[in-house]
Amino acid sequence: MLITECIHPKLLEVVASCGHGDKILIADGNYPLNSCTNVNTTKVFLGLAPNLPSVTDVLKVLNSICNFEKAEVMDPQNGEKPEIFTEFIDILNIDELKKLNRYEFYEESQAKNIILGISTGETRTFANILLTVGVR
Repeated sequence: MLITECIHPKLLEVVASCGHGDKILIADGNYPLNSCTNVNTTKVFLGLAPNLPSVTDVLKVLNSICNFEKAEVMDPQNGEKPEIFTEFIDILNIDELKKLNRYEFYEESQAKNIILGISTGETRTFANILLTVGVR
């Protein structure tokens, strides 16, 4: 039996196959995962109900099994800082998030190094995060 925070077989398989510089997208329930990732991205649809699971639930689990060197978010472009950004910083124990405008985020999410895309039940807006896998 596994002794880890993550017990989802497909997530474990794909995260284990990631190398330095590969990326993982954790998306809210509104994100167009099929059309805004590449054809080789493994897509996992976890959303069961509104906010179940949340993006931060998934982030906490992935952060317990993988080292991330960078996190990118979709910037609202209106000067607001979504509350979830503070949660991302706290969970990842980092100083800042790299902000991309909406179309930059969509473009980056379609890059060939997006290995895993996870759709959640998250209902908060701007709750999408791109994580770059670091070294051990």
